Amino acid sequence: MTASAGQRAEHNPAAEYPALWPIATRWDDNDHYGHVNNVTYYSYFDTAVNAWLMNTTGVDIRTLPAIGVVAETSCTYRRELSFPDALQVGLSVEKLGARSIVYSLALFREGADDELELAATGRFVHVYVDAVTRKPVAIPTEIEAAARTLVVPS
Repeated sequence: MTASAGQRAEHNPAAEYPALWPIATRWDDNDHYGHVNNVTYYSYFDTAVNAWLMNTTGVDIRTLPAIGVVAETSCTYRRELSFPDALQVGLSVEKLGARSIVYSLALFREGADDELELAATGRFVHVYVDAVTRKPVAIPTEIEAAARTLVVPS
C-alpha cells in the first residue's frame, strides 16, 4: 500500500527484521481461556531461532561441539493469539559477541491481504558452551556467520 498525498505511509514493524520464520499454532497451544498460553510464545521464539540457524547454516546445530544455551529471555505481549493462527517470527540480532548472541524477536499473526499484525516482541540470549563440559566457548563459525546476517544497527 502506498501513501497518497497528505497521508503518511503506515509503519511496517516486520520490515525491521532481516528474517521471518513461519510458525503454525497448534490445537494444544490454547489454554483454558481460549488463547495461546503465555509460555508458548517462548517456544515459538526458541523454535524459530534454532530452525532458522539449522536452515541457514545447513548444519544440525545439535551436533556441533559448542551449543547455544538460553541465558535470558523476555516477552512483551501485544495481542492475543489463538489456534489456528498462522504466525511469522521476526528475527534480528541486537548484539553479536564472542560467546553470546542477543536476538530481538517479534511474533506476527498473518492477517488479511498478507498483513502481519504484531502480537509480541521478545529478547532471547544464547550463550555458547562446550557441549560436554558446559563451559563458555566461542560461537561456532557457522553460527557466527549466519547470525551476522541478522545484525541490525542500533
